[in-house]
Amino acid sequence: MSSNAHVSLAEYMQTSYRPDQEYIDGEVRERNVGTWEHARQQALLAGWFGSQEKLWKVLAAIGPRVQVSTTRVLVPDLVLVLEGEQPDVLTDAPVLIVEILSPGDGYSDTQERASDYRKMGVGTVWIIDPKTRTGRSCIGDVWTASPRLHVPGTPIYVELNTLFERLDRKRPTLDQA
Repeated sequence: MSSNAHVSLAEYMQTSYRPDQEYIDGEVRERNVGTWEHARQQALLAGWFGSQEKLWKVLAAIGPRVQVSTTRVLVPDLVLVLEGEQPDVLTDAPVLIVEILSPGDGYSDTQERASDYRKMGVGTVWIIDPKTRTGRSCIGDVWTASPRLHVPGTPIYVELNTLFERLDRKRPTLDQA
């Protein structure tokens, strides 16, 4: 990932980037942008969360800015927040953060991001790897690999095997359309 020159937080907050970038200690940093599998996994998860919003009393969002500290703004793949009015940049800890690994990402890099989320007060962070068809849940400081990820004390969960089965569906070719 490359980085840009130092800017103030105020300047970063007033600037739009395509794709959005993160703000780390005065530096604007590019994020790894997803491949087809990353984007498809994100869409499948967003669809699942969206279908459960009313039941779980949450709102799902793809790629919002989350200010985790006074010097850091991250852009997670997915978040779940409690129902209600939400600011453009989230400053209250979401119920759940989901990071989907892109080819340039690794679990260790993503665990650093998870540490920032936990310091902000996020109780549960999921890391999903579409390439290896695995998922890990971080609750407190404990990482657990499981095909069923959940948020303790809530009805929020996802069955990864079901999502991975849908991820394995092939895109139609032009002659199949």
